[in-house]
Amino acid sequence: MSSVIAVSLSPTHSFSKSPQLAIRLIENYGVEGDAHAGALVKHRYRVRKDPTAPNLCQVHLIHAELFDELRSQGLQIGPGEMGENITTAGVDLLSLPVGALISIGAEAVVEVTGLRDPCNLMNDLQPGLMKACIARDADGELVRKAGIMGTVLSGGEVRPGDSIRIELPPLPHRKMGPV
Repeated sequence: MSSVIAVSLSPTHSFSKSPQLAIRLIENYGVEGDAHAGALVKHRYRVRKDPTAPNLCQVHLIHAELFDELRSQGLQIGPGEMGENITTAGVDLLSLPVGALISIGAEAVVEVTGLRDPCNLMNDLQPGLMKACIARDADGELVRKAGIMGTVLSGGEVRPGDSIRIELPPLPHRKMGPV
């Protein structure tokens, strides 16, 4: 079963976010109380580029299975430490197309906008983390494993244990790129 393992937020632009008992998603805004919430870009490097751009990174999701993979490489990472708002289990987040809808719990719906682009700040958390979150597929294409980003289509409370349902957009599907 696909479900939420943990939820996290930070009111500051810190790299990691603190685990919570619940978070509230707000339509076209993001996670209530999180520094990255808003209709317009909030990530500091994106604000420098264009502060009027829409915020395609209102919610950051990571699959808990990544933490198992990282542990096998000697890295100890837990929920929220990589800056995600929602840690999932049983969902192949990285294979979802742009526009997929992630229904969480009773009300919340997040629309997938793209991949999180791993950055050097990851190495401040643990040396080698950025390299561990990047790979190459059989065709030599770069694979970014640090989670996905989305916008909130429908708000609601999200808690650990909430179920997750995926609705794919109409064909043809558009492969995610970094946002």
